[in-house]
Amino acid sequence: MDPTNANMLILGFLLIGAGFLLLIADLFLMSGILAMLSLGAIVIGVILTFLGGGVSVGGITALVVFVVLPLLIRLFLYFWPRTSLGRNFFLTEQPEDATVAALPVNQELEHLKGRIGRTLSALRPAGMVDFDGRRVDTITEGMMVEAGQLVRCIDVRAGKVVVRPVDKPDLGDLETAIFN
Repeated sequence: MDPTNANMLILGFLLIGAGFLLLIADLFLMSGILAMLSLGAIVIGVILTFLGGGVSVGGITALVVFVVLPLLIRLFLYFWPRTSLGRNFFLTEQPEDATVAALPVNQELEHLKGRIGRTLSALRPAGMVDFDGRRVDTITEGMMVEAGQLVRCIDVRAGKVVVRPVDKPDLGDLETAIFN
């Protein structure tokens, strides 16, 4: 092999190595320019290996670069998000308990289900209801309820307390239920 071909072969391998390094650098800097430079360096490096080493060396280099490179990228993208640095770069799924209903404020409202309160303002369909001295912003199922009416909390959905008007309870039925 003459020195010119050997130099072209060495330059080709150096360009391929530099291309890989630029590709890795682009993952951290995310400029896009480095990615284009790296791909250009890799392609020119493969061409130089064909020119400097012949079809056999160039073919093996092309096979290694264009078959192994995607496999290495796939492995890298599989393992990198599992590292501490990678977790900062990739979006991850939210845990199941990270919903609006799991917020502490909304969990406090859950204990209102089934409780009876009195409207402080007209519910048209939203307004304020007093549940045992606690003012709660509520919404009805679409109906209008006048101020001073009794309502029952039927559900808590996404931080909204849903109420329905109820008739005034008969205290006589309540006393017979307790003492019998």
